[in-house]
Amino acid sequence: MSVKILDYYIYSETKMELIEYLRDIKHKVHIVSGNPEVLYSGLSNLELKENFKSEEAVIIPDGIGTVLSAKILGTPVQEKIAGIEVMEEIIKFCEDESKPIYLLGAKQEILDKCISNLKMKHPRLEIVGSHNGYFNIDECETIIKDIEVKMPYCIFVAMGAPRQEIFITKYMHWLPCTIFMGVGGSFDVISGNSKRAPKWMIKIGIEWLYRVLKEPWRLKRLSSIPKFIYIAVLNRNN
Repeated sequence: MSVKILDYYIYSETKMELIEYLRDIKHKVHIVSGNPEVLYSGLSNLELKENFKSEEAVIIPDGIGTVLSAKILGTPVQEKIAGIEVMEEIIKFCEDESKPIYLLGAKQEILDKCISNLKMKHPRLEIVGSHNGYFNIDECETIIKDIEVKMPYCIFVAMGAPRQEIFITKYMHWLPCTIFMGVGGSFDVISGNSKRAPKWMIKIGIEWLYRVLKEPWRLKRLSSIPKFIYIAVLNRNN
């Protein structure tokens, strides 16, 4: 079910096998979109690292650097699993099974459009609450109270890495949700504010190139990929 890279256990089965697992889960789970940037941040943050290593975390191989690391180490995963695709599948079964969700993050106008589009595509989906991502995560008692009162089954947090993972790690034991997931720029995609790469680029593993071409500022963030692979190979026997 998983392969080890550094101190992390990366989910190694297919996306649909993951969704079937999540459908039946009875305990809290943090779905970590395990690209090198997210996992690299966990190496220098003790709280994140402990959360990522815990039994409550499911790290999906969301990033070509993670997929390559697993392959180089001789323990390949079955497929790259994109976080936004997992989010979409969770939303489908939440709609089917009347499980409410909460959306946290992004700019207010992006969040509003995201909610509007989700309601249009999933008319039976119960979105019980939302809040934009512009707040102090150490002083957000009103937001925490709102989530507690609304009692969502799943919360999607779109505040960028590692801020969204820090929020989840800090509050997941306080909140009534079962599924917690940091989803990065997924609200932007769902709202129509940005687009994913063409399917052929996704299929051959160069979605990252499309993102860099569209948003050149992402280029600096790509440095985490070779760093992560190097550290993973260097510590392969540990």
